[in-house]
Amino acid sequence: MAKKKIESREDVSLLVNTFYGKVRKDTLLGPIFNGIITDWETHLELLTDFWETNLFFKRKYFGNPMHAHIEVDKKVGGTINELHFGTWINLWHQTIDELFEGETANIAKNRARNMGTFIHLNIFNARNETSKKPE
Repeated sequence: MAKKKIESREDVSLLVNTFYGKVRKDTLLGPIFNGIITDWETHLELLTDFWETNLFFKRKYFGNPMHAHIEVDKKVGGTINELHFGTWINLWHQTIDELFEGETANIAKNRARNMGTFIHLNIFNARNETSKKPE
């Protein structure tokens, strides 16, 4: 299959659906995602909105990914760590490289890496806030 540029919502949807197909089968990430997400069809549409907003600046996503990831970490007992984020980023890059090329593909890689770092740090900050007890 020839690689193409990421140019439309359909391209973003292909990326998101292919990527999360891998995530769901991954031995580390699958149990977390499959244990929490019950309506994959709706979730994949939401993630397509998120990435379409991020890549094309079409305001379709209005959620709070930071809050969502902090809540997921709480649900799994504060066990999300750098290995989870590294695996997620590696699968994201692998999926992009399999399907796409060009500037928007590179932007998608960089934005995912930056978001992963930001979310990772905020999850740990939220844990610290929760563990601080008033004197």
